[in-house]
Amino acid sequence: MLITYSSNKVMLTQTPAVYTVSPGQEAVLNCNIERYDGNSIGWYKQVPGGVPQFVLRFHHFHRSLSFGAGFSSDRFNSKSSSKTDNQFIIKRAETGDCAVYYCQTWDSADEIVSQ
Repeated sequence: MLITYSSNKVMLTQTPAVYTVSPGQEAVLNCNIERYDGNSIGWYKQVPGGVPQFVLRFHHFHRSLSFGAGFSSDRFNSKSSSKTDNQFIIKRAETGDCAVYYCQTWDSADEIVSQ
């Protein structure tokens, strides 16, 4: 099952819809942007009953990362395999990583979010 969100400008498709991994393994989530527009991709984590937490942002043009409080390159990473395909990587998964993850980008003044 694909999860998508679209506006009149950009569509994001995030896969897989459900990802199961054992503790200590690596998890990779994908976010596809309909078209490249110099986009940066943000990733957010939301645990049940909580608010979304900013994990990281991948700046495509600079190929650099910025992290939210409590998150670091130690266990979290993001990269792109093309201008429109981005991966969010959780290294050495822990039970506390169980959550809903959202990818986000911007197109002009519009904010686009997928889960």
